[in-house]
Amino acid sequence: MESLFVLPAAAVTLVRPQLSRLSAKKRHGRLTAQLRNHDDPLLQAAIDAASLRFEETCKPEPLFLDPYAGCLIASDTNEDMKQSPLSSASLHHYCLSTKFIDDKLLTTINQMEGLRQIVLLADGMDTRPYRLNWPNSTIIFDVSLDRVFRTAAQMLEGVGAKIPRNCLFLHVPYKYPDIQEILQGKGFMGNQPSLWIFQGLPVLNLASFNEILFIISSLAMKGSLILGELPIWLTETEVGTKSTTQKWMDKLFMSNGFQVEMISFEDVARSVGRDPPSGGYKNILFVAEQLRLSDDQMESWRREYHRLEEQADEEGFEEL
Repeated sequence: MESLFVLPAAAVTLVRPQLSRLSAKKRHGRLTAQLRNHDDPLLQAAIDAASLRFEETCKPEPLFLDPYAGCLIASDTNEDMKQSPLSSASLHHYCLSTKFIDDKLLTTINQMEGLRQIVLLADGMDTRPYRLNWPNSTIIFDVSLDRVFRTAAQMLEGVGAKIPRNCLFLHVPYKYPDIQEILQGKGFMGNQPSLWIFQGLPVLNLASFNEILFIISSLAMKGSLILGELPIWLTETEVGTKSTTQKWMDKLFMSNGFQVEMISFEDVARSVGRDPPSGGYKNILFVAEQLRLSDDQMESWRREYHRLEEQADEEGFEEL
């Protein structure tokens, strides 16, 4: 499914104040009562994440604004939020992760020369393509389960969600091992910088995540970044001390050509003037940098090497 929406970038920010908390709850409650589906755990997980973003948006001083999350959740979720003010006042790790990823993404895309390729490895209900103020010519690839993405796309279209002007939004169905071929078929260029967001994409086991890392390593130009959340259960270690987890992360990412850094939720909370969230959390927040050349870069290097080799042979022949 491919879409190119044309809308001034500034209009994305103008949409936000128009969705008051009360009107958003009423409107989105009517639209999404049919969304809740306990028979599809992956759809439900995406809805639950959208609920957390909606809850954060409804706070007096939210970490971020997601004016479109409300259309992705069920009406009974809205009622639960009204009746649970203490829950709404708490800081959730997921929202802190989302804030960190949003800020890091926008900072990087504005600072890294030539960065216009963003790949969202997501749950199908990631609203970043609609709610962030993207630079012109940004290409956003959404890799997610097709059935969840199509459900979300229908709801987002119903509330008038749009992509900023001159940006391209492309959906890539999550079908391993076809991801690399589909991305390249849709125009992804391995000789241009890219930024990959891993938040919400369902992985079955460590092997499947390793396969994803291998695909990214093959496609991402040297210096490109991956950032996001890694499920703790993938570590296969006792995640009690940072040193043990960091060592495991280093081995996992370095084997695929990435240098990784674990990000402390406490540090992120302090950076935004909040107290650290209480309780445990199921994910590890990280940033990783590609240290290898992508397949496209290697191919360019090989072509240049052969060209220089042939040129040297011709010059040597002429001297004889």
